[in-house]
Amino acid sequence: MRPVGGCPVSVVTVGNVLVVADDAEGAALARGLRGQGMGVVTATDGLTGLRAGLQGGFEVIVLDVGLAGMSGYDILAQLRAAEVNTPVMLISSNGHESEQVTGLNLGADAYLVKPLSLVVLTAQVWALLRRQRISRGAARRYLWVGDLQLDPAARTASWKQCPVDLSPREYAVLHALVIHQGEVVSKTQLQRMAWGREVAVTGNAVEVYIGYLRRKLDYLGAGNLVHTVRGRGYQLALSP
Repeated sequence: MRPVGGCPVSVVTVGNVLVVADDAEGAALARGLRGQGMGVVTATDGLTGLRAGLQGGFEVIVLDVGLAGMSGYDILAQLRAAEVNTPVMLISSNGHESEQVTGLNLGADAYLVKPLSLVVLTAQVWALLRRQRISRGAARRYLWVGDLQLDPAARTASWKQCPVDLSPREYAVLHALVIHQGEVVSKTQLQRMAWGREVAVTGNAVEVYIGYLRRKLDYLGAGNLVHTVRGRGYQLALSP
């Protein structure tokens, strides 16, 4: 069954967010962000939040300024001193201009004043996630065919930002078609590019993996990307 409006239910994590806030507020923020499909880790005190932030692996950090033991400003300063460049959104009950300037000068990417609007906070987190991914993409080479994106470094694929769950061999077949976008690729060429010269494989195996690939793309609404050119091979192209 094809998903309607967004990624399949089984693919729910679209961002990795660290929320550093006290128990009640942190839990409320985590629920709201998870409701938007984000992966959320919480820390309820400054030291735990600092340790988590220094370990890395987060795309955005939501950081309360008024934490017990260590303020959000102190945490932010230490993160930036350690060259952790993860986007940080500060949240605070103090909306004075001087406080906001202090946070931004320390390296914050956004500053929200309590009481928080979950709608606005979620929109801001999405904006930071997009900025972070665009920044990573500028330093990393991706392959695109319309809304299909391949990350050769990670050997992953996505369609309209939804991950395509591919086996290593399926990815190799798709990659071979992508780098020859618009061209007809014969079974022999696919065998060589996806299996290598030293592996004995039949043309039937290529057909089988093309079938696997089509079903997985079709599940995400991209089943019209891979075309069979009778007697010649296969072609990856956007339908007119």
